Amino acid sequence: MSIVVTGATGHLGRLIVESLLHRGVPADRIVALGRDVSRLADLEQRGVAVRSADYDDLDSLRAAFAGAEKLMFVSGSEVGRRTAQHHQVITAAREAAVGLVVYTSIARADTSSLILAAEHRATEQELVASGLPYVLLRNSWYLENYTGQLDTYLEHGVAGAAGDGRVAAATRADYAEAAAQVLTSEGHTGRVYELGGAPFTLTDLAAEVSHQSGRPVGYLDLPVEKYTELLVGAGLPEPYAAVLADADRGLAVGELSVEGDDLRTLLGREPTSLADAVRAALAARR
Repeated sequence: MSIVVTGATGHLGRLIVESLLHRGVPADRIVALGRDVSRLADLEQRGVAVRSADYDDLDSLRAAFAGAEKLMFVSGSEVGRRTAQHHQVITAAREAAVGLVVYTSIARADTSSLILAAEHRATEQELVASGLPYVLLRNSWYLENYTGQLDTYLEHGVAGAAGDGRVAAATRADYAEAAAQVLTSEGHTGRVYELGGAPFTLTDLAAEVSHQSGRPVGYLDLPVEKYTELLVGAGLPEPYAAVLADADRGLAVGELSVEGDDLRTLLGREPTSLADAVRAALAARR
């Protein structure tokens, strides 16, 4: 029996595999899945089982899930296609009689008006209806969504459409560690965890970058339509720009902030702070 991790070639899936190994799960009990298994060669060298799987290929999922005790179901990245793709994953998991499915969703998925939330909500509903034992990890935003743009912030400042809304962002590594905790301990079946770090505004973000870099960085708040235009002008495809701007719209009304301390409880420590994340990103940049 094994713990199967989908999307192991992506940032979050890879970190979940690493967290499982760090927790002492034997490598031969972990199965890392991806479409391009060549990107998993180093894990295979460390004893992790590697299998090819594609959310669009039901037969590949059936083969990949064979013998799975637990399935770490990392949501797909193709917005607009995820409902159909996730249906395939749940179908294969049900046929394999997986003992527990842990799904990475989005904050407040059952009530959120974000464009991004609709497919997560549909997946949650199908997973619950499937009869499979499940855990829902509703992750808020990644801190890397912001720290990955430091060069832009330092040159042009922070722009968005979030007003004074607060986002409970955390690092991918923190979300991965929380997932590994759920996968390696008992008492989580049927639970819904709203996960996020200490909330901050984009004005707070700009101030933190300015403080630590020693350079003036401000926050420019724009209407959603204007922010979409700015993102398109920066080279993003219009549909993707619209999704990001819509996320800021939701952020402005609190849809990416979370109540409670689920992430801290699962981690057994405070999540990585905005200040620490900015500090680490600036150090890496140097």
